[in-house]
Amino acid sequence: MSALKILVIPGSLRTGSLNARLAAAAAYELAQADAEVTRISLGDFPLPIYDGDLQTKSGVPKNAINLKRMIGAHHGVLIVTPEYNSSVPPLVKNTIDWVTRVQDAPEARGQVFRERAFAIASASGSRLGGSRALAALRLILSACHATVIPNQLALSFADQAYDDMDRLKHPGDIEALTALVRQLIDVSQRMM
Repeated sequence: MSALKILVIPGSLRTGSLNARLAAAAAYELAQADAEVTRISLGDFPLPIYDGDLQTKSGVPKNAINLKRMIGAHHGVLIVTPEYNSSVPPLVKNTIDWVTRVQDAPEARGQVFRERAFAIASASGSRLGGSRALAALRLILSACHATVIPNQLALSFADQAYDDMDRLKHPGDIEALTALVRQLIDVSQRMM
C-alpha cells in the first residue's frame, strides 16, 4: 500500500495567523502518525474573485487547476479556516468555488471532492473558536459531495493555546487535535 498523503491548507495568509499556527501543529501531528504531509499556502495559488463571465472568457485559472491537482494527489485534506463575520473568509470560499470548476478528463466536475476525506478546523481568540465558520465550511464541502469527517476542532482562546514550539499546550486541545488526526487518517485509508 502506498504512503498515506495528507494535504494541509491554512485558510489565512496573515502573518502570525492563529489558523496557520494550528495548521502547522496539525501537520506535525499528522507526520508523527506516519502520514506524508504537504502544507501549502493559498498565497502560492492566487485566484481572482470567481465570476462566471470571467470563466467563460478566460477559462479556469491555472492556479485553480494546479490546486485541484494538488488536492487530487493526496488521500486526505485538512482545511484550517479563520472565522470572518460568523462564516468562512472569502479566500477559502473563493478557492473552493474555483477548484469546483476544474474538470480534468475523464473526471466529472468536482470529482476531486468526492474521492478523498476532508477534515476541518478553526482557531480563534474567542470562546467559540471559529465554530460558526466550521458549520459554514462543512455545509460548503458537503454541497460539493465531499466526505467531511465528523470530528472537527474549534480551538478557543487560540492566542493562549500554543507553547514556545508552536505546539498545543492544553491537554483538552491536544486530545481534540489527536482525535481529528486519527479520524482523518482512518477515513482517508478506507477511501484509498
